[in-house]
Amino acid sequence: MVGDDLKTELPSGETVRFAHLDYAASAPCAQAAAQAVAELLPRYGSVHRGTGVRSQTSTVAYEVARDVVAEFVGARPGDEVIFTRNTTDALNLLARALPEGTTTIVFEGEHHANLLPWPNPLRLPAPASPEEALNAVEGALARVTGPAVLTVTGASNVTGEVWPIRELSDLAHAHGVRVIVDAAQLAPHLPVSLDQLGADYLAFSGHKLYAPFGAGVLAGRADWLDAAGPYLHGGGASATVGDHPGELTWATGPARHEGGTPNLLGAVSVAAVCAALLTADRDALHRHEQRLLARLRAGLPEGVREVSLFGPDHPRVGIVSLALPGHDPAQVAHRLGRDHGIGVRAGQFCAHPLVRRLVDTDRTDACGSPGTGLLRASWGLGSTEEDVDRFTRALSGVVHS
Repeated sequence: MVGDDLKTELPSGETVRFAHLDYAASAPCAQAAAQAVAELLPRYGSVHRGTGVRSQTSTVAYEVARDVVAEFVGARPGDEVIFTRNTTDALNLLARALPEGTTTIVFEGEHHANLLPWPNPLRLPAPASPEEALNAVEGALARVTGPAVLTVTGASNVTGEVWPIRELSDLAHAHGVRVIVDAAQLAPHLPVSLDQLGADYLAFSGHKLYAPFGAGVLAGRADWLDAAGPYLHGGGASATVGDHPGELTWATGPARHEGGTPNLLGAVSVAAVCAALLTADRDALHRHEQRLLARLRAGLPEGVREVSLFGPDHPRVGIVSLALPGHDPAQVAHRLGRDHGIGVRAGQFCAHPLVRRLVDTDRTDACGSPGTGLLRASWGLGSTEEDVDRFTRALSGVVHS
């Protein structure tokens, strides 16, 4: 990973290697992404907008990137891959493309990117088990009249728990309802396939998949996307524009929703990581993450509690959120960064309803204010046992000081 040797100076004057345990927010850049961008930069130019070597090279690189991402997500005939800014952007795009009057079935445990954009939401309580999730969706499907979609996370950005996507998809499809998967936290850790998940649409962010530059992906069935008006009105999205207002035709395919000059470097960096992961031993990477999870759990100090919806034995990716009775998570995170050179996240992680569900908000912490959230550690490629051990030792020192 780029930056594995990043150093930071502590107040004591000691210089240590920075331990990045905030992958769920932004993962470090993979060498494959950095190399792909470095190789393209000398020939970088506008995409789809010129005849010179720079433009032609960039156009080919952009469309090849789309093909690689399509392979990564297991795109089927009739699916499209649209490059966006991030998962939030992708899901907002799709929300605008839903047929008029569509009801969106969504759990309150979602990240705000998959909670807030949807028209006509039918919000379900965060379930206490996969079985409860299935029962809740079945009950919702029985109540809904007219068109509907189910949108659900692949893996929680708060607990790391993997949701029963295939079972939920089969249930929804039995009722003629399409399924949208927020794969922002799933794609970096486990293989994602539209077909295997049973998903109609899938979205993820490059910055969580070891690729910087603000690129994301929306992949899935083309019919709703081609029937909807463009997400952004402007060049690229328009096929022809006449002399008078309203005299225009919109492009079809991905260009319809990629108005303006696209983020070529972002698309290329995402595709480079996708290509690397397609050839990697994902099972071995997952086992490594699970070993780090076991090590972190074994080293947690007394009084610190891991939160969960489905229970500690449920499959999860490399994300753990911790309740710290008697301590302000923000202050603890600050001390971990300042005094120990460890980067984690504190707060509600853009999942406010879920975090409120997971913590006792009536509790008063040591600062004399209601509980302010959780402390989250997350890891992936490039994370080491030393990172985890440093975190648990430092956390013990902070909460017991």
